[in-house]
Amino acid sequence: MFYLLASIVLNTILFVLFKFYSRFGIDNLQAIVANYWTCVVTGCLVLGDFPVSVASVDESWLPWALLMGSMFFSVFNLIAYCTVKEGITTTTVANKLSLVIPVIFAPFLYGETLGAIKIAGILVAFPAVYLTTKVEDHGRKTQELLWPILIFVGSGLLDTMVKYVQAFHVKSDAELVSFTIHTFVVAGTAGLITVIVQLLRGKIRLHWKNLLAGIVLGIPNYFSIYCLLHFLKSGIMHSSAAIPVNNIGIVLLSALIAILFFSEKVTKLRVVGLILSILAILLIALGDLNGTGV
Repeated sequence: MFYLLASIVLNTILFVLFKFYSRFGIDNLQAIVANYWTCVVTGCLVLGDFPVSVASVDESWLPWALLMGSMFFSVFNLIAYCTVKEGITTTTVANKLSLVIPVIFAPFLYGETLGAIKIAGILVAFPAVYLTTKVEDHGRKTQELLWPILIFVGSGLLDTMVKYVQAFHVKSDAELVSFTIHTFVVAGTAGLITVIVQLLRGKIRLHWKNLLAGIVLGIPNYFSIYCLLHFLKSGIMHSSAAIPVNNIGIVLLSALIAILFFSEKVTKLRVVGLILSILAILLIALGDLNGTGV
């Protein structure tokens, strides 16, 4: 249970940090790149070794690390942008309601039951995302609605792959840490290439405060993945329940902090969307706990 609580708190910290970064003029791109290399260093300290070598090509999980690392960089940038533009609550719900995607895959990958209650939760999740991300602004651009949707899809696919790799490709704690380090190396490399291109084009300038912000972000980011993987590995719940329980905690804590400390706008639509998001997650978790498939 420790890993569950730690995952909730650490993930919430990430959203809060992005909100602060916008106030202090932090370049999210530079901070995110520094964050991933901080994750690499943190992982190596935990493992006591730097596991990336020629021998890595023999690991069955390496293709997944390459794919997931690239996706982590892209989705994390979207989360940073959306947190600033759309707010913590909208971004968190779009990010965490993506749990419907791994739930849909669970019966095919792990033979888990997908009964009527879970299906009801999945169906409720979609209007929840729409209502939470919708604001009463008729001049809003359609393109802006795409960011939460892209976060929803990208995060869901990442959650699915995290559980799949943990279930079929990672056999020990040391291998678990090694896999996460490889994933962060890929994400950091993709980010470094992006920064170099932007520098050469004169689009950005390096600043020490962005590096410092990335270090502050990287430590909780590494341990958020570390704790989630250990929670899934514990086997306390099926993946179709473990991820919803984890995500509902993040949604509630993030929404509470956004309202209390950031004075985010609370509209009727967002309240309904937030209530529906909680209902969706509870239905999916209840469907798993019932174990009846109905």
